[in-house]
Amino acid sequence: GLGLGTTITFASSHWLLAWMGLEMNTLAIIPIMAHLHHPRAVEATTKYFLTQATAAAMLLFASTTNAWLTGQWDIQQMTHPLPVTMITLALALKIGLAPVHSWLPEVLQGLDLTTGLILSTWQKLAPFALLLQIYPANSALLIILGLLSTLVGGWGGLNQTQLRKILAYSSIAHLGWMILILQFSPSLTLLALFTYLIMTFSTFLVFKLNKSTNINSLAISWAKTPALTSLTPLILLSL
Repeated sequence: GLGLGTTITFASSHWLLAWMGLEMNTLAIIPIMAHLHHPRAVEATTKYFLTQATAAAMLLFASTTNAWLTGQWDIQQMTHPLPVTMITLALALKIGLAPVHSWLPEVLQGLDLTTGLILSTWQKLAPFALLLQIYPANSALLIILGLLSTLVGGWGGLNQTQLRKILAYSSIAHLGWMILILQFSPSLTLLALFTYLIMTFSTFLVFKLNKSTNINSLAISWAKTPALTSLTPLILLSL
């Protein structure tokens, strides 16, 4: 379901198909998130579902408005500023760009590391592909979103001890930089995205092997896995 949803969004040139792919993505990850029958996991799943459903509804509304105003459903040819702005905000909510980011640290904190990994990497691909296709139409908004996200991501992660929250803020900041660079060099943005994916992947896997979810458990993991513990700061710094 996850793979199919992202593939459909990647392959579509029609807004309805793109919306359908995003919905499949959301619905496919809900059971993965809730399988831990823990109150926190259920709460995180509910928060995630509500934000994603809101963003998807907004996207559907905006693309319908666009079809009503301009008479066409094609993703590449977004001309009217109103639907473009709404779709950009909907996609920003989907991937967690500031100022609509505050669900992301909360949700990520409630999940286990494997699900958090899927959420931080795979789930960002489809909305990002859509942003990549409509970016020429609304540069000012994207620059504001990007600047806000880099600031919020940088400041938010400072006073955290929970690793998943730090990773959530890191995700916000990285996506902010990507959105900012998108205006001037889309290929550079893609390079940044792939680098982010690889780094986040390795970080999550290291934390998973260490079974560490906060900074203190990282500090005492020296006795168990010396090699991994010495690699961890390298990975975190390269993020």
